[in-house]
Amino acid sequence: MTSLFAEEICLSKRHEEIVSQRLMLLQQMENKLGDQNKEKASQRQAAENAFKRNLSLLKDIEAAEESLQTRIHALPPPEVVSLETLYWASVEEYIPKWEQFLLGRAPYPIGVENQIEAENTIQNKAAIASSHTVSKNLSSKAEH
Repeated sequence: MTSLFAEEICLSKRHEEIVSQRLMLLQQMENKLGDQNKEKASQRQAAENAFKRNLSLLKDIEAAEESLQTRIHALPPPEVVSLETLYWASVEEYIPKWEQFLLGRAPYPIGVENQIEAENTIQNKAAIASSHTVSKNLSSKAEH
């Protein structure tokens, strides 16, 4: 009987150890769960703050873009508009003369002394262009 009594005492002590260990583990789990909840709340708060910051930045960017668009599309000063109008009127006036010259159907439109200079310039450009074409053809043949 003493052996049963001693065994009962050992089992009782073991039971107390197990219950104590269980309580300790439950407390650790509760602490861990509390820490996880705090971490989630902190992350949620950080995400909300980031969202608000990004929304504010987006509004600032849109406002800046709108400001730039209004500056880009603003009307130029009247002096610039006047000069632009005169420029395009001059271009339209001289287009027919230059067009005929560039097509080779008419003399240089400004004066005889400038015509010789213009013809020389055109011939020089044509010679340079043809020499570039020849050198490109030779270099491409050499590569193959």
